[in-house]
Amino acid sequence: MLDSTRIDNLPSAPGVYLMKGKDGQVLYVGKARELKKRVRSYFTAARDARYHIRFLMERVEDIQVIVTDTEKEALILENTLIKQYRPRYNFNLRDDKTYFSLRLDPTEEFPRLGIVRKVPRDGARYFGPYSSAAAAREVLKQLYKIFPLRHYPLETCRRRRRPCLFYQIRQCSAPCHGLISPEDYGALVDGAVLFLSGRSSELVRLLRQRMATAAGSEEYETAARYRDLLNAIQVTVEKQKMVSSGGDTDVVGFHREGNRMEISLLFIRGGSLIGNRNYSLAWELDDAEGIASFLSEYYGGEVVIPDELLVPLPLPESEAFAEFLGEKRGKRTTVTRPLRGTKLELVKLAEKNATTSAREKEQRAADSREILTALQEHLHLPKLPRRIECYDISNLQGGEAVGSGVAFTDGKPDKAHYRRYRIKSVTGANDFAMLHEVLSRRFRRAQEGAELPDLIIIDGGPGQLNVLTAILRDLGIEDVAAASLAKSRVTREMGATEISRSDERIFLPGRKNPVVLRQNSPPLLLLARIRDEAHRFAITYHKTLRSTTSLTSGLDRIPGVGPARKKALLRHFGSLRQVTEATVEELAVVPGVTGELAKIIHSELAGNKKGGT
Repeated sequence: MLDSTRIDNLPSAPGVYLMKGKDGQVLYVGKARELKKRVRSYFTAARDARYHIRFLMERVEDIQVIVTDTEKEALILENTLIKQYRPRYNFNLRDDKTYFSLRLDPTEEFPRLGIVRKVPRDGARYFGPYSSAAAAREVLKQLYKIFPLRHYPLETCRRRRRPCLFYQIRQCSAPCHGLISPEDYGALVDGAVLFLSGRSSELVRLLRQRMATAAGSEEYETAARYRDLLNAIQVTVEKQKMVSSGGDTDVVGFHREGNRMEISLLFIRGGSLIGNRNYSLAWELDDAEGIASFLSEYYGGEVVIPDELLVPLPLPESEAFAEFLGEKRGKRTTVTRPLRGTKLELVKLAEKNATTSAREKEQRAADSREILTALQEHLHLPKLPRRIECYDISNLQGGEAVGSGVAFTDGKPDKAHYRRYRIKSVTGANDFAMLHEVLSRRFRRAQEGAELPDLIIIDGGPGQLNVLTAILRDLGIEDVAAASLAKSRVTREMGATEISRSDERIFLPGRKNPVVLRQNSPPLLLLARIRDEAHRFAITYHKTLRSTTSLTSGLDRIPGVGPARKKALLRHFGSLRQVTEATVEELAVVPGVTGELAKIIHSELAGNKKGGT
């Protein structure tokens, strides 16, 4: 424990403090307007009432401070140090990859919209965020019906002999084939930007003016197009709920229980609520400091920064944070704690979302524990199978054989621990030998300190289970339960007209007869889901390898096409499909490809295409 003299000697300047445990491990990084005042607050008698702080302070052996000139510099340094040390008691959003935005680069020729994860400062326009790629794609799907912008890279489209299918269904204006003027396409882009920015009323007013101008000039087809566009926009806008007078706003709400903090972000764009994000995080310190730390971490990434941020509590160093956001965004952002009116109602709505999300997660966790407890009882497992792994093999007559391993924690996929294995030592279609290789590679890592599961599931019957138990026995791994899950079989007795399906069976080591759980029971459905996920993961990897092999082999078999020319062809056209569809003249443009070689490539690939290779 630090003595009071050390704390009294700390400077009263802005800066960053690092709380360290044994062996100098950084436990927490924080910022402060006055370092001495902030650090002293952790050691006052009152802090004993804040039990969540006590747990941290009992581990602190030393505090290091770094003085900065301004609060904003302290904020930036805090972000840098958190990324460097990843302290246990700070928020960690490193693995959060679920937010998406729409990107439009106005400097492109015939700009198009794309879905991206990050929002760098590159001069492009970004819209969102959206809760998932599916949500962003749905927005694009509806947008293309109103504003038919191009879907694909311009060079890819121009290599086609005719416009793509999206042009045929009136969801692309085919600028790549000159079927719309740059001016008219620019008008579509402007309309899409206004629409995505939530400025629908301004867009409607603009289109009405253009419709009237076209009608006055007796350009009735153009006027009719604007009329249809207005109708489509008004139908879409009617579905959106206006929650504020306008502008882009993020609203923060939170729910706290013990050392768990649920934070909800509402995203308002152009006065309309477009979505929300919920975060469930461990937090040991004060609420206000937790909100500030979360926001610093979240907006420190490449995300859309709004005009205004509404927060539920007064934040420490809020002026510096607003300055940081404005500088990162390129224009002013305000950070406000509303006390009345519509903005306060929005904060309360965000808090309600946070509470609801926390309750739903608690219920899912309780349901998951109930299922795992039932599974433990049915399979007579020594401990609750919180972490379950499953392994599967995929091959086609022994070719491009692969293995997969998936992990589930508390009944949910833990994709950070999914593993793919390319079979190295087995030739021919020998699933048992392939499974032996995959499991051996997996559990040798356990001897090097890798985490072990509570239960391992193998897709198959007693034979596959014997492979698993032999490996565990040889490696001296004793505290891991094992089982195999055999799929149900379809049978029909001689002379019978009806087909019967057997139950799914679970085989356990040392037990001759399988365990048969009630069909469609939650424990069996969980095991089947894990087994099917392992199978899906293996099949996906297998198809990827087969596709890669078939793509490259088409060029590898052509005389005169070596690695350098193959690379040049794929770089120029983007894919083997495009190479296959290219004419002799287009092939001859590629550096290193002569006219004679272009004829050979075209002939060979055309023959492969006809032969279905």
